[in-house]
Amino acid sequence: MTTLHVLSAGAAKGIVSALARPFELARGVEVRGTFGAVGAMREALLGGAPCDVVVLTQAMLNSLAAEGHVVRDTIRSLGVVATGVAVRAGDAVVDVRDEGALRDALSQATSVHFPDPALATAGIHFAKVVRELGIHDALASRLRAHPNGATAMAALANAGDARPIGCTQISEILYTRGVTLAGPLPKRFELATRYDAAVASRAGSPSVAEAFVTSISGASARTLRADGGFEEGSDANRVA
Repeated sequence: MTTLHVLSAGAAKGIVSALARPFELARGVEVRGTFGAVGAMREALLGGAPCDVVVLTQAMLNSLAAEGHVVRDTIRSLGVVATGVAVRAGDAVVDVRDEGALRDALSQATSVHFPDPALATAGIHFAKVVRELGIHDALASRLRAHPNGATAMAALANAGDARPIGCTQISEILYTRGVTLAGPLPKRFELATRYDAAVASRAGSPSVAEAFVTSISGASARTLRADGGFEEGSDANRVA
C-alpha cells in the first residue's frame, strides 16, 4: 500500500486527521501525518524526512516554494486561525476580553501552558504578549513551554494544580479533549495565522498528494475547517 506522508503544523492536525480515513478508503493509500511546531516541521522537511504533502503557514510555504521544496502551483489555502486562551475543562472560564482582563487571568493562574517560544507560531507570539503585559518576571516560575500546541493543551487538560491556563491557536484548543476555549486574545494582541497546503517537490506520487491537498482545501471540507477553527478571512491586526 502506498503511504502518503504529511508534515503538518499542529494547528491543522484536526483537519488532516479527520480527512485521512475517508481519503485512505477512497484512494487505497495510508495517510501518515507528523504534526508539530511550524519551525520543527520545516526542519524535518529540510532534513530529508519522508514528505508528500506540507501544511504550514502561508509565509513559510511561500518561502519553501521559492527554495524549491514545494510545488508552488499546488499551494492551496486552508484559512486563518486565531490565537486563543484555554482553561481546563470544568474550570471557570476566565475573562480575556481586554488587556486588563488578560493580565489578571494570567497573573492569577497557577501554571501557564503554551507552545515552544522559539519554533511555534503561537508560542513566539505568546512570549511577546507576556512581556508586553509586563508580567513575564512575575510569571516566570509558572510558565510551562511545550514542544507544540497539542502537547501544551494536553498538559493543560491533565494539570493537577488549582488554576492552570493555556494559550495556543484556537484550532488546537478545539480538537483537544479536556480543555475549553475561553476566547481569542484581545484586540491589541490578536494574531491570525494563515495556513496553506502544498505538494512537496519530492513527493513519491504527486497526483495522489495533490488530490489530498484538494481534499483538505476544497469546498467539501469547508464546514469541517470552520468547525475546527479555520476562518475564510480575518480582520485581525496581524496575519502571520
